[in-house]
Amino acid sequence: MIDMAAKVQGKNRTDFILEAARNAAEETLLERTIFWASPEAYAEFIALLDAPPQPNERLRKTMQTLAPWEKE
Repeated sequence: MIDMAAKVQGKNRTDFILEAARNAAEETLLERTIFWASPEAYAEFIALLDAPPQPNERLRKTMQTLAPWEKE
C-alpha cells in the first residue's frame, strides 16, 4: 500500500515515508502549541468567547459561505 501511494505521488518509498513522518510530526507539534496570557488577558479572552457577536451582514455572509472542503 505504501509503495502504491508513493507511486501515485511520483515519489519513491523513502521520500514518501519521510514526508509523511514530517507532516505527522508537524501536526502533532501544532496541536500542542501553548499560548501564555496574563490573568487579565485570559479573562478578556473568555469574556469575548462568552459574548457572541450581534448578527450583521458580514457574519451572515460568512455563515452562508461554504468551506473549501464543502465545495463541489
